[in-house]
Amino acid sequence: MARLHVGLFLVALTFSVGGCKKETPPAAPTSAPTPAPQTQAPAPVALTVTNISLGKALGSDKKVTAAADTFAKGDTIYAVVETSGSGSATLKAKWTYHKGDKTASVDESSQRVIASGPSSSEFHVSKPDGWPSGDYKVEIFLDDKSVGMKTFTVK
Repeated sequence: MARLHVGLFLVALTFSVGGCKKETPPAAPTSAPTPAPQTQAPAPVALTVTNISLGKALGSDKKVTAAADTFAKGDTIYAVVETSGSGSATLKAKWTYHKGDKTASVDESSQRVIASGPSSSEFHVSKPDGWPSGDYKVEIFLDDKSVGMKTFTVK
């Protein structure tokens, strides 16, 4: 009986030692997830002037409702500058009177524009005692760079 116990003990020991030597197979390699391609947001389009219009009246949207290039002596003259893009810039309107080869400054004003899409900015001049008849011009500047002009006449 002691032999039976010793035999069982040796069998158990063999299986336990054999079990210890058993190696577990290596885990299947896992690949790292493929990173999503990096996409950059498009760079914002800088503020640009898309249109300059003149008129005798404006709507609530700051756009000309009565376009004109000829004005009466008592009219208020509006210049609307339409922009697109985004960012901030300074718009300036320089109004001048022209007679022959002589030019006289009428008015100059500027405004800071901060936009994130299409927008309209308004400039105007008026002269309560009436404009002299003749030829005029308004030149628009974006950050001190000329971006367009409109000529008009007062009769």
